[in-house]
Amino acid sequence: MTAPQHSDVLILGGGSAGYSCALRAGQLGLAVTLIEADKLGGTCLHRGCIPTKALLHSAEIAESTRTAADFGIRARFDGVDMAAVHAYKESVVTRLHNGLEGLVASRKVTVVHGTGRYVGQRSVDVDGTVYTGDAVVLATGSAPRQISGISIGDRIITSDQALELPYVPETAIVLGGGVIGVEFASLWTSLGSSVTIVESLPRLLASEDTWTSESLERAIRRRGAAVKTGVTVTEATQSEHDVTVTLDSGEALTADVLLVAVGRAPQSAALADAGIAVDRGFVRVDGRLATNHAGVYAVGDLVAGPQLAHRGFAHGIFVAEVIAERNPAPVADHVIPRVTYSHPEVASVGLTEEAARRQYGDITTTVYDLAGNGKSQILRTAGGIKVIRRGAADADGPVVGVHCIGERASELIGEAQLIVGWEALPTEVRPFLHAHPTQNEALGEAMLTLSGAPLHQHS
Repeated sequence: MTAPQHSDVLILGGGSAGYSCALRAGQLGLAVTLIEADKLGGTCLHRGCIPTKALLHSAEIAESTRTAADFGIRARFDGVDMAAVHAYKESVVTRLHNGLEGLVASRKVTVVHGTGRYVGQRSVDVDGTVYTGDAVVLATGSAPRQISGISIGDRIITSDQALELPYVPETAIVLGGGVIGVEFASLWTSLGSSVTIVESLPRLLASEDTWTSESLERAIRRRGAAVKTGVTVTEATQSEHDVTVTLDSGEALTADVLLVAVGRAPQSAALADAGIAVDRGFVRVDGRLATNHAGVYAVGDLVAGPQLAHRGFAHGIFVAEVIAERNPAPVADHVIPRVTYSHPEVASVGLTEEAARRQYGDITTTVYDLAGNGKSQILRTAGGIKVIRRGAADADGPVVGVHCIGERASELIGEAQLIVGWEALPTEVRPFLHAHPTQNEALGEAMLTLSGAPLHQHS
């Protein structure tokens, strides 16, 4: 091995959590070395958030073209050119990647391209060269979770392969009704596939509020996709032409592809081998995201909780400020917004109704139907906004959860996060105006109802 190379902060992994830590640490005047085996941006930029949402936007255009006549526009849908769709997707990824590389360079972050292996003693080995740091940040992220007995191949695929699929499958089975599975099911349905979602839990998006899950399932069924919940796959076999899935009910399903979308697993095995404490694969950390090794931190998908790029981003900034002794406020998982970019979209922040009842006992809820919202009618989207606050109906407790479903619901969650994060009372939010016509008005209407003065809702 060559002599160690030292920096103030040594980061293993250049995804959302790793690069945000590098940028903030550099901004704070610390010398930073960032080790990345692939490309800066990690899963989110190259195999997750960005390419998936680019494909979903293409699918949205396909959907809009099919229904253009409903809006008085003469248009004809002639099919999907997947090569051109992928070219569009890659153009978005490339522009963002180039911008990120320039930003990292401007902060004077030293980037080492290679596969790093944490070896203890605040050291990382990269092909025989040892890098050390006063602090080490582990940001190795996650990978698609596998299922024992189901072999990945040409027709049994993970989300990584689905992002590069050169054709639109005529039929598809999606194993998993979480965010990834629902988004790909929505995408393929919009592009013309016949899709079946298979989920072992009783409902889709099981971590969301029950009202949201049930509303989404109805919307997906109306679009023509099949949903099978409470069933498991006992066998999956692929041939040159198709894949057959057998369910525990005895039913057999056949399709062009099977997408295995049962979540993502933290990439922590090598860290555990080096003595980092893990629990069910997740690195064990304290309130400052410190591991059991002194001066070593873990961030992002390595840490149990919502596996979201923006959570990892916040973790990276937090740890950089901890290392710089800035005493930052911890990242609170319950105020991290969650979005599923399906058709329709699902967005939420805070507690579900079930969790709020367990935690507080007395709560009050209201649901504002988007049928009463002008902009939603212009967009012709169904859905609604559910708001949960503490206290009985005659009280004025803080808002603890907001749950939205409908087209462009993701654009509402920023304001909702502020309301939940600041524990605002509905009466405090009530005086704030919302531009008309916007879907944000629906959130305002829900606050009016909870403050005892509904305007556009039938009493």
